[in-house]
Amino acid sequence: MKKTYKPRTVFLGGSENVNRIGIGGDEPVSIQTMWKEPILDIKENFVHFEKIRTQIAELKMLGCDIIRFAVPDMKSAENFIEICRSTSMPLVADIHFDYRLALKCLEGPVAAIRINPGNIGSQDRVEAVVNACKEKGAAIRIGVNTGSLPKDLEEKVEKGEMSRAVALSETAARECAVFDALDFNQFVVSMKASSVQETVEANEDFASRFDIPLHVGVTEAGPLITGIVKSTLAFSTLLNEGIGSTIRVSLSSSPENEVITGLEILRECGKRSGGVKLVSCPRCGRLGFDVHGFMQRWQNELLSMKKDITVAVMGCVVNGPGEGKHADIGIAGAGNKAIIFKKGQVVKTIDMKDADNEFRKELMSL
Repeated sequence: MKKTYKPRTVFLGGSENVNRIGIGGDEPVSIQTMWKEPILDIKENFVHFEKIRTQIAELKMLGCDIIRFAVPDMKSAENFIEICRSTSMPLVADIHFDYRLALKCLEGPVAAIRINPGNIGSQDRVEAVVNACKEKGAAIRIGVNTGSLPKDLEEKVEKGEMSRAVALSETAARECAVFDALDFNQFVVSMKASSVQETVEANEDFASRFDIPLHVGVTEAGPLITGIVKSTLAFSTLLNEGIGSTIRVSLSSSPENEVITGLEILRECGKRSGGVKLVSCPRCGRLGFDVHGFMQRWQNELLSMKKDITVAVMGCVVNGPGEGKHADIGIAGAGNKAIIFKKGQVVKTIDMKDADNEFRKELMSL
């Protein structure tokens, strides 16, 4: 890979009430997730609409920058437009096969369209989508995965004439050529495989040839633990090489867990700083404090806070303050008592039943 790789900047959003976000260039690496449910009729199901709006706001507080929605039919497209109008979060419409769905979504303040020119159909259909994006100021994401390789490249892979990773990169290059011919450069590319090695090699090969921003992810990464392991390995390798302008951790889990995982990976790779850093013990036979329960109640709220602090949640008072002495604030307990400590010094002993309320008071005092 060329060491001088620096992708150009592509902008999402900026129309109507939608926040504008840059991908590539000197912009920070952004975090994406995907809405996990079908979009029900907004007019007939207001509760569903409010749930979407609330969860979008919560994901934004956690650190999510972009959310993608599957749009499989025209009714979903109509509902998606209403969702776009209800939030400042840049939203992406995931479109397959029917270019008319993309055109419909572009009637609203959609930030970007995810398509593959190869499965949209004829050149005039692709051109129609591109022209609508130009007029709207929306971006496009080209999504390529190992299940959608062109027949000729798939045959080369099967014959051993080409690696699957290079085939992914070459497929993306062909898709990019379509947009280049239409004088459109506001697009991002993603090349995903369920294999960490293939994902890494495909992105490395593409980055050695083009200056196009890359959306990095391991597709069908699996359930929580498997997906986190695969994503961490792939992302850390690529991010440390300067590859990856936006990421999505694909998990068979909640969007919140995808965002939290992505945030932690970026922090550990030095690509994002600030915010609350959580430290908690794994529990043992000395357990005196319900670490898991406390973390489950507090994790999202803590991670949503705009405080540059370290919070420690420890299982017992034997090692709690000592092991968490670097923390700005921590909590541990035994029996019916809990302690709150700051920088290793106990500042308050409280009844266990008051742990959450007292912890909140001390947290807010920082």
